[in-house]
Amino acid sequence: MNPFSIHFPETLFSRHPLRLLLRNALRNNVVLSALTEQELNEMENILTIAEVAKGQSLLAQGASEMEQYFILEGVLKRVVTGPEGKQMILRFAQETQIETSYAAWRLRNHAPYCICTVTRARIAKCPMVVWVEYLDGHPKLKYAFEYEVMRLMCEVMEHTTALHLLDATGRLDRFQDRSPGLADVLPKKDLALYLNMAPETLSRILGSHDYSVPLVV
Repeated sequence: MNPFSIHFPETLFSRHPLRLLLRNALRNNVVLSALTEQELNEMENILTIAEVAKGQSLLAQGASEMEQYFILEGVLKRVVTGPEGKQMILRFAQETQIETSYAAWRLRNHAPYCICTVTRARIAKCPMVVWVEYLDGHPKLKYAFEYEVMRLMCEVMEHTTALHLLDATGRLDRFQDRSPGLADVLPKKDLALYLNMAPETLSRILGSHDYSVPLVV
């Protein structure tokens, strides 16, 4: 049995009962917004829709088989685990955004992190090899996608740098400025881990700043 095998309910995009609604959500994706109707029709034929419960893994760290994800509902997180079991959240992603391990796949590396759900999520996805084949036939989309991948890599590097350069209050302020409203749906422990602080420290800073953020425990 493959230790990296992950299973959850999936439906072909073209056969999903909410196809038209999901199509509109797909069109709002940061990478896909410029696609024509014909190109969207083509994409429907390579995508499946996955309904994923809170806390489930989409991609396991170390996996060699990878997929491309378009987030239609919910929030995902990218997490790396060190040899001693210590975890670090690299980024969160929500509706209209993507999650990917494209760079690792291109370099023929194993997945350097896991991707899992923070909340219940609905994801459009396809095998990475299928996605790359589709990109090769659509140069403008490939450019937009690879630009977004590079932007996300820079985002992760900037976050890692901020963890070293900013104090706890500065890290929280930066997060609130860059992702307004996202803290409303994040579990307190996840936000604290992302900001590299104890949950008690996060609560104290939120209180001192008079943030009215209904964090989910």
